[in-house]
Amino acid sequence: MDASVLRSLTPGVLGVLVRRGADFAAAEDAVQDALVEAVRVWPADPPRDPRGWLVTVAWRKFLDATRSDTARRRREERVEEEPAAGPASSVDDTLQLYFLCAHPSLTPSSAVALTLRAVGGLTTRQIARAYLVPEATMAQRISRAKRTVSGVRLDRPGDVATVLRVLYLVFNEGYSGDVDLAAEAIRLTRALAAAIDHPEVAGLLALMLLHQARRAARTAPDGSLVPLAEQDRRRWDTGAIAEGVAILQAALARDRLGAYQAQAAIAALHADAPRASETDWAQIVEWYDELVALTGSPVVRLNRAVAVGEADGARAGLAALAELDGSLPRYAAVSAYLHERDGDPVTAARLYAEAADRATDIAERHHLTRQAARLNARARPSAS
Repeated sequence: MDASVLRSLTPGVLGVLVRRGADFAAAEDAVQDALVEAVRVWPADPPRDPRGWLVTVAWRKFLDATRSDTARRRREERVEEEPAAGPASSVDDTLQLYFLCAHPSLTPSSAVALTLRAVGGLTTRQIARAYLVPEATMAQRISRAKRTVSGVRLDRPGDVATVLRVLYLVFNEGYSGDVDLAAEAIRLTRALAAAIDHPEVAGLLALMLLHQARRAARTAPDGSLVPLAEQDRRRWDTGAIAEGVAILQAALARDRLGAYQAQAAIAALHADAPRASETDWAQIVEWYDELVALTGSPVVRLNRAVAVGEADGARAGLAALAELDGSLPRYAAVSAYLHERDGDPVTAARLYAEAADRATDIAERHHLTRQAARLNARARPSAS
């Protein structure tokens, strides 16, 4: 049985229960119980209407739980109004679920977890493994999130930007556990793009595809990071690049530029270069200028300094860097790179070591340490 089929059906089934009057938290629990039942039953007895089967079983699970809660009369009254059996409604509630799970009252980590559970159809165990936390910890996080949004009514347009931030957080979380969160984020963003016509949704999908296309070349066999300029571009996924570029071009043609479209344009320019030396850095700087205007982000300005250093020389890059706060994440790493390109290996080695001390990602820390060691080895006088 294809687990991705079950996950794709989850938001629609959950939406049916909520529309029938089920409390969101109780409905989500019932849907998860129905998914477990499907895993047990479907391999031997696959249903003709998988979505209808899940709706029927989930509603029964909800009613069973409701009947056992004798202290809540309102729910008991709802039991008597059980709808007649029949085909499930074709109304798509996926978009509302995205907005609910990305509610501004939730912390980013809770919004991500709830989205993966309610919209993505992942189990608590799968989400916990992906985030490398105990299952009990993730269960508490999801339970708190469900309680927070249980009373929320979606009678106003949701914030697409918040949903996109949550999906981008999912994409950036890495690939731990038995669920590839990057692939899951792409799947969810595709579903969102099918449910809403919005250029920034398309921009985010394009950005994800273009980044994912380089995934196989990002690490060496020993697990160490491979910088973009040193990656074997023959290992890039040309199909994903072509799809990402096509989606981006269609979004840009609508002339409603947003930050995700600008980031995707930068990624597309990297993907378009057959060799690192042929990268159109001047155009990348122009896109970073657009991105700075859209976001004002210091991190974007930091990345722009690297692009300026490539387009106009290391001195120009260092001048752009000097305008920024030295406490920014990766500031020391960028400064080290630009100083090395400017012909100052001693300063570059010191800054690489400083950046390694600050790095929170182990692979990045090892990479920066190796860079410092490489330059220090060059600086040592050879033995006579």
